[in-house]
Amino acid sequence: MKAHMTRTESLLLLSLFVAPLTACKSTPPPAAENQPTNVGIETTTAHVQQSTDYLEVPARIAADPSRVVRIFPPLSGRILGLRVLPGQEVKKGDVIAQLQSSDIAAARADFEKAKIEVLRADRALTRGKLLLQHEVLSQADYDELDATSRTAHSELDRARQRIHELGFAEDGVSDDVALRAPISGVVLDIGTANGEMQRSLDNATTIATIANIDNVWIVGDVFERDLASLKPGREVQIRVPAYPDMQLTGRIANVGDALDPNTHTLKLRVVLPNPQHMLKADMFATIRVPGALRNSVILPATAVLHEGEKTYVFVPNASGKFDQRIVTTGRSFDSGGVKSIEVLTGLNDGDKVVTTGGALLRPSSGE
Repeated sequence: MKAHMTRTESLLLLSLFVAPLTACKSTPPPAAENQPTNVGIETTTAHVQQSTDYLEVPARIAADPSRVVRIFPPLSGRILGLRVLPGQEVKKGDVIAQLQSSDIAAARADFEKAKIEVLRADRALTRGKLLLQHEVLSQADYDELDATSRTAHSELDRARQRIHELGFAEDGVSDDVALRAPISGVVLDIGTANGEMQRSLDNATTIATIANIDNVWIVGDVFERDLASLKPGREVQIRVPAYPDMQLTGRIANVGDALDPNTHTLKLRVVLPNPQHMLKADMFATIRVPGALRNSVILPATAVLHEGEKTYVFVPNASGKFDQRIVTTGRSFDSGGVKSIEVLTGLNDGDKVVTTGGALLRPSSGE
């Protein structure tokens, strides 16, 4: 009787141990059917809107050539003090550099010699006038003396003018000359250094180049197929990568007449005021010429995916999956760091489009 009770108790204990295991195995995981799907996928509704078609011309900023001055040394010598740097603004009359030259000594010697010749010629003419009055000197000889005196005075004026052109006073003794800015503007570049020897004008190198950039040129290259839309006076937009938030508007000033034989393009020029000198020479720019209106969809750039030569977006279907839709894109936009893209074909007004997470999706067709 005792052994029987022990076996019964053992079976009871075994049943109590197995029952929970069986219950756990047959019970489904709680809330499994409520787990979210398509995590990280965001969509937006596409709307067709009118936008302006633009012809975008790559360009660069240049100084007006008529307002660019290259400063050359007026005489041979050594640069003692270069006082400007590239990018520095200068005013008319500011000293650019000091030049020490022995050429001024030769110019002063010519001047002194010319003064002596004037005194000699004037004295001879005075004596000749007295001799002519007493009929001792012929009129022809007197005329010769008068011509000699006039020549001496002309030579004196030339020697004086030469000293002034070199930047010296005729009664001075210094051999240093100050090279001054002939216009107000910005120093574009420097062609010399302190202590460097400069030759005469025949073989001189540029000491500095100064440009007035109160107005600048926006110069681009356009193909002949686009000439019909490019007329002088037409309003255009200017975009400068250095200032992405700055909106500039100008008018076409000129379209060139000569085709570049290598690129087969013409020069397009827009003139813009630049009072604060924010636009610098050789900056990149884009000239946007407005054209016809067209219908398109503007989407975030993340919505459009690329695979080889194929461009597509994902569109959710009725079954909760996603269809791949081939699209044709147009221009790209960047406003305040937010990038968008223009979709010309492939979408209808009201279509929902995946904007985030599309790279993780696979088309429902299995492509």
